[in-house]
Amino acid sequence: MLPLLTAEQIRRADTHTIQHEPISSINLMERASKAFVAWFINHFPERSASISIYCGTGNNGGDGLAVARLLGHHRYLNIKIVIARFGKNSTADFDINFERLIATGIPYTEIQANDDLPEEKSDILIDALLGSGLNKPLAGDYLRLVTYLNDLQKTVVAVDVPTGLYTEGDQPKDSVVLKADLAITFQQPKLSFLLPGSGGHVDHWQCVNIGLDERFIRSLDSPYQYIEEKDIRQMLKPRTRFSNKGTFGHALIIAGQPETMGAALLSASACAHAGAGLTTACIPESGLTALNTYQPEVMAIVRGVKVADINWEKFSSVAIGPGLGKEQDAKDLLDDLIANFKKPVVVDADALNLLADDPELLKKLPANSILTPHMKEFDRLFGEHQSWWARVRTAIVKATELKICIVLKNSYTVIVTPEGKAYFNSTSNAAMASGGMGDVLTGILSALLVQKYSPVEACIIGCFIHGKAGDELALPNRMSVVLPGKLIQQLPLTMGKLMG
Repeated sequence: MLPLLTAEQIRRADTHTIQHEPISSINLMERASKAFVAWFINHFPERSASISIYCGTGNNGGDGLAVARLLGHHRYLNIKIVIARFGKNSTADFDINFERLIATGIPYTEIQANDDLPEEKSDILIDALLGSGLNKPLAGDYLRLVTYLNDLQKTVVAVDVPTGLYTEGDQPKDSVVLKADLAITFQQPKLSFLLPGSGGHVDHWQCVNIGLDERFIRSLDSPYQYIEEKDIRQMLKPRTRFSNKGTFGHALIIAGQPETMGAALLSASACAHAGAGLTTACIPESGLTALNTYQPEVMAIVRGVKVADINWEKFSSVAIGPGLGKEQDAKDLLDDLIANFKKPVVVDADALNLLADDPELLKKLPANSILTPHMKEFDRLFGEHQSWWARVRTAIVKATELKICIVLKNSYTVIVTPEGKAYFNSTSNAAMASGGMGDVLTGILSALLVQKYSPVEACIIGCFIHGKAGDELALPNRMSVVLPGKLIQQLPLTMGKLMG
């Protein structure tokens, strides 16, 4: 896992690297600027492009001055620098890079507080005004400048973090950020990049390694982690020759109503395709023909028999909720499940809303159960939230308090564990924004539980392979939409590749 750091922890990692590598702060800045430029020139190779670099007088501005000098070395012919001197202070590394810049002869202009803003005709703007660590909205001259630059609608590449964007924490909804088409960020993704609140401020981001001390970063024991493919390769267990269907467990999916059988079919099919040895779907009688036609490998318990007649002990895991509805029969099923099944359960969709209506039942969930809410379901369970950052913080509190796993679904789904860790998934794409994808994830999680993965492992692996299968379908083929049924068919191929 890649630890994700707050702005304060990033500064500590910088300081530790400087002291213990050892390396001077100006040389670390040079290394970071070279990493930025190496990525920039591969993706903006036209040397005649006109580029304006906007620099503050702190270390982010120092990065910008170094970037300008290095781009000059790479024979970019039309570089202009604008230095925003809105205060009297500057950092030592900014001053050193300013002296180095003067020696190159690259032209620059300075704007002071209240000055008229310069006419801007460049094709590309590089944003090196403020960088990371901001914890209050832009105001005064910075607000005026950023508003002006946004209005130009130029291609903007941010150095590390777009000006005005918080690295972490609650960003006010009306705060102004210099919108970046691309942020080339140092060492690791910033937490804010992984939450939907950044969507209007950063179109794409790219992480470049600047050689900070990895052992020190891991020693900080950040509660936030970023899931990488190598983690999944290590966690997945290949099937051995003499295994059989009993080896891989028996999953029960309680789902569907006559009008919503699609959710039950998708969950049960995903469970089978993700490797459950046996899958049974508890469905209404009217759905039996559909199940036998769509996925004959899945067995059925027809809802019509008394719920108490279910032999809970024969199942290794139970998932409940997709398409289940909120009528009394659904509530009775959930009550009976929680009263009689003591292993972790997967709770999704309508079952989450039933829990929201009965907080005492939520407290009775078996330890290490998995909740899979989207934003609205999460707020029904735990109260209204004004930001995604607040949701993540609440999820950490509630997962620890209730001893459960919470899978908070979004582009970078956040898996929060009973130990208070928050794992950000790194796979998925916009083509997967299609009804039924959550039902598929529920089936995958149940399949992994019956295969004896721990609940935390099941969440981490399940979210990753769900998104990875979607990536393998959408990205190489440039598909605008990936339907859940197609993703289910891809699952065994994706898992096979990862098992290597």
